[in-house]
Amino acid sequence: MKRTKINTLLHQGQVNQIVNVKGWVRTFRSNRFIALNDGSTINNLQAVVDFENFDETLLKRINTGACVSVTGTLVESQGKGQSMEVIVETLEIIGDADAEKYPLQPKKHSLEFLREIAHLRVRTNTFSAIYRVRHAMIFAVHNFFNEKGFFNVHTPIITGSDAEGAGEMFRVTTLDLKNTPLTEEEEINFKEDFFEKETNLTVSGQLEGETAALALSEIYTFGPTFRAENSNTTRHLAEFWMVEPEMAFYDLNDNMDLAESFLKYLVNYALEHCKDDLNFLNNRYEEEQKAKPQNERTEMGLVEHLEFVKNNNFERVSYTEAIDILKGSKPNKKKKFKYLIEEWGADLQSEHERFLVEKHFKKPVILYNYPKNIKAFYMRNNEDDKTVAAMDVLFPGIGEIIGGSQREERLEVLKSRIIEMGIEESEMNWYLDTRRFGSAPHSGFGLGFERMIQFITGMGNIRDVIPFPRTPGNAAY
Repeated sequence: MKRTKINTLLHQGQVNQIVNVKGWVRTFRSNRFIALNDGSTINNLQAVVDFENFDETLLKRINTGACVSVTGTLVESQGKGQSMEVIVETLEIIGDADAEKYPLQPKKHSLEFLREIAHLRVRTNTFSAIYRVRHAMIFAVHNFFNEKGFFNVHTPIITGSDAEGAGEMFRVTTLDLKNTPLTEEEEINFKEDFFEKETNLTVSGQLEGETAALALSEIYTFGPTFRAENSNTTRHLAEFWMVEPEMAFYDLNDNMDLAESFLKYLVNYALEHCKDDLNFLNNRYEEEQKAKPQNERTEMGLVEHLEFVKNNNFERVSYTEAIDILKGSKPNKKKKFKYLIEEWGADLQSEHERFLVEKHFKKPVILYNYPKNIKAFYMRNNEDDKTVAAMDVLFPGIGEIIGGSQREERLEVLKSRIIEMGIEESEMNWYLDTRRFGSAPHSGFGLGFERMIQFITGMGNIRDVIPFPRTPGNAAY
């Protein structure tokens, strides 16, 4: 018989039909009740075995983790917790799982332990829910931009440019590290490398994306990015995914409008299409909050956070206004902030961003017009020559979730900034050509996709929202 997915059976199955289901055993109780899951839904399907009619040797192989195929009659369930169940007529073990060795027994496992077995953790309820939500958000990203007439562009993963100017990049080379060729000046001779120049894994597709936007008007990239930043925190990964739209003829206000509508679309899509998984994750989130000290708990549940973003217009606040608010705030005056705000020009930290969102405005916030000294070279200089047309979107529980700006379209101003930042002008000649020939005002932003998944799922550690996290000292698999 052709297999039917559990999700299809639970929503469209007809009572008294013969069905075939394949999946993995979550539990086997009383030698009679198999809780079966095939990953199509958070919900298990109960398969009821009449143990007197099955070989005892076969029943002993129905362990947690085993893969089985069952064929039987779909009936209304007599028990609590499920609407349908299958009365098993034939049962086949597809793949055994040794009960003594299988690490995912039916008990609570810590997230730290599950990170050590990332190849198996997707079989748990928490991680299967995260994977399904992640898929839904990938689909929603493409849907949003496609509906707006944007074009998806693939920008290079191997690049010779550093879009952020921070220098924290992974080098790509085929040189023999034990016998590295050197120049007469005793420096590495990259002419003998594969690309005949120094190359790295990209930190952003933005600069290449701009070249496409200045021909196609509205584009977006969605791909892996890499930062060799030695940060062992719950917010940082060495490999992560970025969504980066670039739009010709958009000023900073247009950019903020797009960012707000994009985030609301993603949140709304999750609420509409991931209900079962979000209900499970919401319950998990509430249990996690109860275990925290009172002062560290959030005031809202997970689904409430999502509704909060969906139903509130984002507050738009200049960086200067935000600094004044933070300087006069109780946590700053009472020295509760880890990083005290003392003067204009400070680089805001997550604690400041979350204060503005969660305590002061009680809604998502877009900060704009940052000091140019703390921002990248490509951001448009404002008339005051102190600030740039940059913007960050701040979310509850996360802090910054989007960073973007109006790009500097004026050739001479951009050249001055490149020199000011100590970047080799010759390396950026291709980028400057977009300003030499038919330049136009344009804007864009970047969404850290894993930060968005953290927000949607309520997971506290970014390593738990990507299948195989890459962090300092960890590149397993």
